[in-house]
Amino acid sequence: MRIDPENRSLNGLSTFLSFVALNVVYVVACLPVVTIGAATAALYEVMIRFADEESGRPLKDWFPAFRANFVRATLVSLWLLPPVVLLAFAGVFWMSNTSMISGAAAIVALIGAAYFLAAFLYGMAQVAYFRNTVRQTVKNALLLPAAEPVRTLGVVAIPVAAVCLAVLFPPVVILLLTIGFTIGAYATALIFRSVFARHQPQ
Repeated sequence: MRIDPENRSLNGLSTFLSFVALNVVYVVACLPVVTIGAATAALYEVMIRFADEESGRPLKDWFPAFRANFVRATLVSLWLLPPVVLLAFAGVFWMSNTSMISGAAAIVALIGAAYFLAAFLYGMAQVAYFRNTVRQTVKNALLLPAAEPVRTLGVVAIPVAAVCLAVLFPPVVILLLTIGFTIGAYATALIFRSVFARHQPQ
């Protein structure tokens, strides 16, 4: 009996297992918090490449991408990630009050958090896709959500939906920890490809 290594079922299983392994590595790499940017940029790099070629070695390619992107991704994330946390905290705080002013403040804060979340994700994708300076990357990241509102909704909807599902249905956390981040990054990579293609000089 011979097993064909090119068998589609085997390839599909191998890809699934590599996604699971990469998901676990990504979660562990994010635990120090300051490495979230570099881990996310590396994840986007391998997922964008995989989306382009439907091939590659996502798990093995992640480690060199993490090292190569570490400094730029960390600096960009220091600009874009703190506003997400602060605005999200402010939104939750104001939601705990019952007045109309508090409700309006909560809405404004949460919209701001969503905007900066989109900017952070665009920033990490740019670190993965381009070799711009930190300043240019941050500038582009802050402009892209406004320039691409429809696609940005898709970029933000994926992580927000994941968080909401995890809050409403705690067993979803297990799914996120095993394959949710890699699948989400792959879906987002498809959006990034479209956005970057529209804004690259011809």
